Amino acid sequence: MTDTHCHLDYMEPEETQAAIQASREFKAILTIGTNPVRNRNALALAEAHPHIWAAVGLHPTEAPLLSPELEADLKYLAQHPRVRAIGETGLDFYWTPETRQAQYRALDFQHQLAVSLGLPLIFHVRSKESDRAEQEIAEWLLQNRPSRVVLHAFGGHPRLIDVGLELGAYFGFAGPLTYKKNAALREAARQIPLERLMVETDAPFLPPEPYRGQRNHPALVRFTLAKLAEIRGLSLEQMEQITDQNAQACFAFNR
Repeated sequence: MTDTHCHLDYMEPEETQAAIQASREFKAILTIGTNPVRNRNALALAEAHPHIWAAVGLHPTEAPLLSPELEADLKYLAQHPRVRAIGETGLDFYWTPETRQAQYRALDFQHQLAVSLGLPLIFHVRSKESDRAEQEIAEWLLQNRPSRVVLHAFGGHPRLIDVGLELGAYFGFAGPLTYKKNAALREAARQIPLERLMVETDAPFLPPEPYRGQRNHPALVRFTLAKLAEIRGLSLEQMEQITDQNAQACFAFNR
């Protein structure tokens, strides 16, 4: 089993250690940095545990932090052997729509960094009352055409399905796939080719049913995996093998 997106350093230290222990049999866990401090936290966890790997980047809501010094720091950290992706980057018009231009600058820089190192680029895409972020990311993707794209916590937007499939993107499904109201998201998961599917927790956020309202952790990815298997008419074991293989193809954990 693989959790392709979580934030272990957002947990309390005891909570983090319990989560790591509960997922010790996993193929891999990718813990995601979002700013200079959290990038180093992610790397420290990856250095300490052989099944944990790191992504480093600047979250869209942190985009105004971008500076020449931070660019140099990200370039340095991204070359660490435990780093397997850049991001999460993208557009967030839910929390910080006023920083749109800064978000684009951070996105463009992280894209260039990912290309230079041959690493996947992880996208966070969130709107508030419209689908503006999804539409703008779709256009950005068509214009820039990064070679390896991960649409994290995918929300099922039809335009992003079309563009993502054109570019060979991977679609990461998290706890919302299990929520009763999200029939449209489950239909999206039914449409996407098996070789493009991955599962994640975004822990400690987005817990799956039946743990909504509680703190998420990587071991709970099995509930999203089970729902994805049900949607596709496969056994849990079959879907686990497929998503593990896809995660390995995307992130090259065991190269």
